[in-house]
Amino acid sequence: MFIFGQFFASLALLFSMIFKILYLMIVIRILLSWIPIDPYNEVVKAIYAITDPILEPLRRLPLQVGVIDFSPILAFVILTFLDSFVVGVLKRLAVFFGV
Repeated sequence: MFIFGQFFASLALLFSMIFKILYLMIVIRILLSWIPIDPYNEVVKAIYAITDPILEPLRRLPLQVGVIDFSPILAFVILTFLDSFVVGVLKRLAVFFGV
């Protein structure tokens, strides 16, 4: 049973890191929107490829006021909820299995 506990604890850490990386990528994307950049740059294309699946569905909602887009803020709220929920459940499972 200890092995299952360690497995769930490791999964909790992995998911926590993934959510933190997604937060960072969205922040970088926000900063990139404020400066003129080359959209064909490989790093910029990679950041857009990572964040587009999160932000594009939220952009269909009426979250834009003037030129300000509030979809990244909603993305942060959703990612925070998912981070708390998923990592919390995995940590509880780890404790249940004896870590």
